[in-house]
Amino acid sequence: MPRVLSLIILFAVCAVTNAADTSSPGEYQVKAAFLYNFAKFVEWPTEAFPATNTAIILCILGEDPFGIDLEQAVKGKTANGKELTIRRIKEVQELKICHILFISSSEKKRLSQILEVTKNSSILTVGEMDRFAKLGGIINFVIEENKVRFEINVDVAEQAGLKINSKLLKLARIVKKGFDKE
Repeated sequence: MPRVLSLIILFAVCAVTNAADTSSPGEYQVKAAFLYNFAKFVEWPTEAFPATNTAIILCILGEDPFGIDLEQAVKGKTANGKELTIRRIKEVQELKICHILFISSSEKKRLSQILEVTKNSSILTVGEMDRFAKLGGIINFVIEENKVRFEINVDVAEQAGLKINSKLLKLARIVKKGFDKE
């Protein structure tokens, strides 16, 4: 347990980034590391994995802001005994294969459609858009005081059947009350 807490603290301390330049490689290295750690600190229902050796599928929907940062963050690593596989997808119909879905800000116009498809499924939705968690996403990256931080909508996570470790919740700003309509 002390090792796990040390890793969380390490990633929180390393989260310093330049907020004025939101496309800087440092920001997405930090976000990639967080995505990997989200996989470690979220528990999915058993039915989300058809077989015990099924990988955790981390999908990026829309324009990919990570470049190679995400591959580097997960290369050779496992989360809860499962390998991580990265998929880049373009269509909403492909979402059901994902365990973690990073919704790029390029998808803002169809966000309500995407969140409707993922609603009540065991998909951990992650975004970086204003009000993402209030609109029904589960985890939203925000830049505060030049640092990458995140907020978690615990109600939506619970509806999705996802259990988020309390250590991860302690690092987040908690959003409640389900969904806002846009």
